[in-house]
Amino acid sequence: MQATRRRLTLGLAGLLLGAGTIGLRAATQPEEKVIKILARKFTYSPNKLTLKKGVPVVLELTTADVLMGFSVPDFDIRADIIPGKVVRVRLVPDKVGTFAFLCDIFCGTGHETMNGTISVVA
Repeated sequence: MQATRRRLTLGLAGLLLGAGTIGLRAATQPEEKVIKILARKFTYSPNKLTLKKGVPVVLELTTADVLMGFSVPDFDIRADIIPGKVVRVRLVPDKVGTFAFLCDIFCGTGHETMNGTISVVA
């Protein structure tokens, strides 16, 4: 009976210690930076982003105009931007350089100029 009680006490203490460690680990992880990007005929705002290699970000894409696309071929990212909805895209840049993003859904005359750049620094 005493051995069972001792195991139960040790098991409960380990469980509480583990829960505290999980809470501590979650609290020390940095929150992902959110970057809001507005797509409208025929531009993105902002259209120049500077990110750090290995640091995750979430891009929040919106439009009030028409259906548009968002494509970053160098990071294999692709999303449809639907009017009135927020599209969230997570990006963890894994290489340094300057990379293009663009609208890949024809949105009218001027569509070919709808692009921007992501500069990734070390």
